[in-house]
Amino acid sequence: MAHSINEECINCAACESECPVEAISEAGDVRVIDESTCTDCGNCVSVCPVDAIIAP
Repeated sequence: MAHSINEECINCAACESECPVEAISEAGDVRVIDESTCTDCGNCVSVCPVDAIIAP
């Protein structure tokens, strides 16, 4: 199961540059994680300023 981004996301994009497999992208007013690409490395979790990324 992949990480996911909840409704607390402020679309700051801090997580996107930390993803080694480019699984994070913008979708309207928030960022989303492509579950089929995410490797659950956790890099995105540590940089999210609002704790919007949920580990599996």
